[in-house]
Amino acid sequence: MSTSYRIGLVGKPSVGKSSFFNAATMNDVPEGAYPFTTIDPSVGEAYVRVDCAAPEFNETCTPNVGYCDDGTRFVPTKLVDVAGLIPGAHEGAGLGNQFLSDLNETDVLVHVVDFSGQTDAEGEATEGHDPREDIDFLETELDQWYLDILEKGIERYETGYTTEDDAIEEELAEQMSAFKTSEDEIKRLIRRVDVGFDPEAWDDEERLELAREIRQETKPMVIAANKMDTPEAQTNYDEITSDPDYEHLTIVPCSAHAEKALKSADQADVVDYRPGDDDFEITGDASGEQKQGLEQIRNFLSAYGATGVQAALETALFDVLGVTPVFPGGANGLGNERGEVLPDCYLIPPNSTAEDFAYSLHSDIGDGFLHAIDCRTNRQLGADYVVESRDVLEIITTN
Repeated sequence: MSTSYRIGLVGKPSVGKSSFFNAATMNDVPEGAYPFTTIDPSVGEAYVRVDCAAPEFNETCTPNVGYCDDGTRFVPTKLVDVAGLIPGAHEGAGLGNQFLSDLNETDVLVHVVDFSGQTDAEGEATEGHDPREDIDFLETELDQWYLDILEKGIERYETGYTTEDDAIEEELAEQMSAFKTSEDEIKRLIRRVDVGFDPEAWDDEERLELAREIRQETKPMVIAANKMDTPEAQTNYDEITSDPDYEHLTIVPCSAHAEKALKSADQADVVDYRPGDDDFEITGDASGEQKQGLEQIRNFLSAYGATGVQAALETALFDVLGVTPVFPGGANGLGNERGEVLPDCYLIPPNSTAEDFAYSLHSDIGDGFLHAIDCRTNRQLGADYVVESRDVLEIITTN
């Protein structure tokens, strides 16, 4: 079981977004090299890897959800393949309004970009397209979307009945509450961009800068540099990752095609492959052509360490969002009353306390929280203990 994080998969049409989704979830979502193959958002179950704690206790876990493979726990998370995006979405172009609505249901974004430069701004086949344009256009669309909402908040503040006690951060936090922001966060971001707290003094550039800052904070993004198994993509990747204008982004080299091919071959017992690994073993009958394709994939894994699909998802959750995996356990044994050993791995927000974790288990457990026990050391932990990655905790409660 885990907190329900939703990773939004975004990007212009025909860049391999549905291929990435299928590779991550092995769902049968239509793939096609034409705009708007995906109309409604597809939601699937993907997995992120966590080193299982059970071997440290000389135990074998029995997961309720997900699975464990040789000490690596595959913990489920939601992956949302959001409808195709084109420039002008914030003004309603294409499927813009639906796209933005669906996007707002996600916690972090993975922007799939065709780094080979073989699809233009509209998703049509081309050559020599600069992937920077795709990165820029999505950031611009999101910034303009946030700016539109920010402007409404400023207008409400300026035209409403205000007193000296009213603060612009209160109005903006309320206006932008759909982005799960808060008054304190807005206040901190206003200070960060150093525009002061009088919105009447903000010029257009300062308003856009604040909107961008709020967007980066509340909709963080990872770039999945897709089609990296082509020389054109590798050249573009080297150029963009050394471009200081893109230092603010995390860019993960990726081949959704390679991941899907390996998973399909694994299901057919042709190879032995674990998602995210840097190699595989051919274990079954493969044609000469298939072996040649698999060896090309092996070369890619050797160069980049993995296909990048798992890495993009895990970078989004663990590195960008800072999500913390934690196991509920028992100080006198990891098994529960049904004999299940570490059946759950929870994914909880960064900086969560032991009491927060208790509430994530159940509101009654949180209400009756007394203390937690670190199952590795048997140390008693108070309510304000900040949970660390892969903690195994027993919650002692009156309920």
